[in-house]
Amino acid sequence: MPGVGLPRGLDARPERVARCVDASLSRLGIDVIDLYYLHRVDPKVPVEETIGAMAELVTAGKVRNLGISEATGDQLRRAHAVHPIAALQSEWSVFTRDLEADTLPVARELGVTVVPYSPLGRGMLTGDAAATRKLGIIDFRRTLPRWRGDNLEHNLALVERIRQLATQQGVTAGQIALAWLFNQGDDVVPIPGTKRRRWLDENVAATEVHLDAATVAELNTMTAAGTRYAEGTASGIPS
Repeated sequence: MPGVGLPRGLDARPERVARCVDASLSRLGIDVIDLYYLHRVDPKVPVEETIGAMAELVTAGKVRNLGISEATGDQLRRAHAVHPIAALQSEWSVFTRDLEADTLPVARELGVTVVPYSPLGRGMLTGDAAATRKLGIIDFRRTLPRWRGDNLEHNLALVERIRQLATQQGVTAGQIALAWLFNQGDDVVPIPGTKRRRWLDENVAATEVHLDAATVAELNTMTAAGTRYAEGTASGIPS
C-alpha cells in the first residue's frame, strides 16, 4: 500500500541528499559508497528530483551505483529514466508478494537486480517460537497484523506445512523459504538478517536446496493473513 508505513521525518529533498551522503562517508571513513539507496520515495518530492541529486553524487565520484527501495513500478521507471537504477530493495517472501504484479515486471524489463529484504518473513517463516509465539515484550512484531489473533494461527499453519516440505528434503523451513526466492531467478539476491553464525551458515546453505516444480507450485499458492503493517503506522519500517 503506497504511503502506509512511511517513516516519520521522511525527507528526500535534493539538498538533503548531498548532506546525508557526506555524513555517511564521514562516519564510515571511506571515499566512495558502492550502492546508495533511496530507501523510501518521499510523496512530497518528485522521485526524479531525488534521483537527480543522487546522480550528481555518482558524477562527483562519491557513489558508484544507485538503488531504490519499496518503489512502485511507475516510480522505478521514472527513477531509471533519470539515472540507471542498479538495485530494487523491497520486501519479498513466500508471505509477501506485493511487488510481483507491478514492480517486478518493470525491474526485469529495465535489468534492475531485485534485493528482497525480510525474505524469512521477519522470522515467521523459520517457525522459531522466538519469532512467532514468544516475542519479547518490546518486539515491534507484536504490533504487526500477521502476528495477531486469527492471522497468526492461519500463518503458523502455513509455516507448519512449509516445515513438512522441509523435513521431506532434510532441510529447515527457513531454507525452503530462501530457496523459493533463489528459484525466482538469477537477478534475485535476498538479504536475510541474522545475529548468529549458525543461522548465517544455514542461510548460505539454502543456495544449494533444490525445489521441485510441485513444491514451488504449492508455495506459490500460500497467502499470509494480515497486512505487512497496521494501517497508518510507521513502526518497523527500515530507513
